[in-house]
Amino acid sequence: QVQLAESGGGLAQAGGSLRVSCAASGRTFSPYAMGWFRQAPGREREFVVAIKWGGGSTTYANSVAGRFTISRDSAKNTVYLQMNSLKPEDTAVYYCAASSRFYSMYAEQYNYWGQGTQVTVSS
Repeated sequence: QVQLAESGGGLAQAGGSLRVSCAASGRTFSPYAMGWFRQAPGREREFVVAIKWGGGSTTYANSVAGRFTISRDSAKNTVYLQMNSLKPEDTAVYYCAASSRFYSMYAEQYNYWGQGTQVTVSS
């Protein structure tokens, strides 16, 4: 079983930056891809970014492209999301996810999920 634990969320002002992390533990961790999703109050969970574990290819949602950067440290089984130029509409709970088979924008194709970390951006 794989466990994912997010950390690093918090409060930032518009235009500011935050970095959230996701550490994986459990059985030998070798996902096909990892992703970040977010869910704002009253809204559905939405895709933010995905990274292919081998090779590091990335795909970003249009809403965050150019402002957010995903990276991974394979030795630490950790993925990071650097968020710059934050906007109030980025306020959400951010979830880390891992997929054993897919490199995808679709939440249903991820089989491991963290508990989420709150990111709040004030105007």
